Amino acid sequence: MTSASHPARRADALTRSERKDVTRASLLQAALSLMGEGRSFTSLGIREIAREAGMVPNAFYRHFRNTDELGLALVEEVGITLRRLLREARQAGVTQGEMVRRSVQVYHQYVKQNRLLFLFISSERSGGSRILRMAIRNDVAHFTHEMAQDFRLLGLYKVLSTASLQMICGLIVNTMLAVAPEILDLPPDQPLLEAEMTENFVQQMRVVLLGAAGWREQAARPA
Repeated sequence: MTSASHPARRADALTRSERKDVTRASLLQAALSLMGEGRSFTSLGIREIAREAGMVPNAFYRHFRNTDELGLALVEEVGITLRRLLREARQAGVTQGEMVRRSVQVYHQYVKQNRLLFLFISSERSGGSRILRMAIRNDVAHFTHEMAQDFRLLGLYKVLSTASLQMICGLIVNTMLAVAPEILDLPPDQPLLEAEMTENFVQQMRVVLLGAAGWREQAARPA
């Protein structure tokens, strides 16, 4: 919560913890803003991030040891929020078709609303810092595991082994990540184009799930 959220509340009325959260959020947003100008995350320096946030470099070190640690906070922010939103979209009581469409719509909207975050994720997923690449992979694994657990709880794909279900959920998650740049590249105010992309995304998910329904485990080969 920031003073900007409540104009009537004076900045000096914030608690020490709230001020710390505001400063931390400002640093995160500053890094994202610089990347929004076409910069890569790995090219950003601590001084310019602090300057963009309107503070001295020493303030940076009160929150992060280095830029990689700031990047890890951005990865975590995406993972926690997106997992919660999609978990809600996968709630029981809806058909599988409705669940797929709702999940796609939730994801599409979240990417659009968090453009700079996904520019960062898309860029760092395949390049830049090894620390951040590994963090994104770990988050994908967490996402995959959670989705597989939800499918089990919903009674889906009961005949599949845990390994096969994890493989299929991993394919879904990686398809989601792959489509993010396409969402980001959509020209503004093109509802028909956006609707076409969303429908195509829904069909991709349905193809994956159709394949999952027909998947048969391979018998282990004799030694």
